[in-house]
Amino acid sequence: MHFKLLVVFVDDEHTDAVIHAARNAGATGVTVVTNARGEGLKPNRTFFGLSLETERDVLLLLVEEKRSRHILETICEVGRFESAPGQGIAIQIDVEDAVGIAHQAQSLSENVGDEQ
Repeated sequence: MHFKLLVVFVDDEHTDAVIHAARNAGATGVTVVTNARGEGLKPNRTFFGLSLETERDVLLLLVEEKRSRHILETICEVGRFESAPGQGIAIQIDVEDAVGIAHQAQSLSENVGDEQ
């Protein structure tokens, strides 16, 4: 079984909706790293040295390769990443190997077998 790692940078106000949509699209779990900070084309705005930007979360999803594109597109749609600059970014990375996912892999192989 082959996996992809989806790395999602999303405003914390959209985190729950994105996680819910990713699960509905076939993701079996997620790791959330909170309070991330980033800067795009334009520098962050400040007021007397305090950032006016919203907090971001980083979501890490290890997903089955055949489902990865669908999950990625669902995340983009729900997070409204294409609606305006700074809404969020999601990328997928090939995973060469993974350990500690035996139960997840078994569940995925049963579900993928049902889909074929």
